[in-house]
This record gives sequence, C-alpha cells and structure tokens, in this order.
Amino acid sequence: MLRAVLLRISGRVQGVGYRAWFADEARARGLVGWVRNRADGSVEACIAGNDSALTQMIDAARSGPSHARVDKVDVTGADSKGLDGLRILPTL
Repeated sequence: MLRAVLLRISGRVQGVGYRAWFADEARARGLVGWVRNRADGSVEACIAGNDSALTQMIDAARSGPSHARVDKVDVTGADSKGLDGLRILPTL
C-alpha cells in the first residue's frame, strides 16, 4: 500500500516551470500522482509512494526550480486510490 499526500505550494510558483520541474522530480523518485496550478496562484499536487521518496519530494518542493520562490508548503494526507503515472493536470 502506497502512502499519499496532498501538497499545496504557495509563493511565486506559477510561470516559472514549477509543475514540469515537480513532475520530473517526482518521477525520478518513483512517485505517482498529479500536479496542477490553482486559480489562486498556488500549485497543488497529490503524490504517492514510499515514505522515503515522499519525504525527499516534500523537501525538494520547499525549494522548487531556480526561478521559483516557495513561501509555504502545506501537506495533508490523501488517498492513493487511482493514482498512476505522474500527470500535469489543467488549472483548477
């Protein structure tokens, strides 16, 4: 059973390649899930995998790509049901 988390990342995280960077980083760690922009300017991601990979990805999300400025990362538990691959979803 995979553990899943929902991340809400705020700061300057849109228009800086954050979603593509996040998807690449998550795939490299063997995680599955999705990432998308939110209309409020934040980025939201739901990812699932082993505890070590999730911890590494959450830590990486706090820095983001070079042009991002991450102010806050909120992490809550999520359901891993139906998560496969790593997709970039449309803005919500």
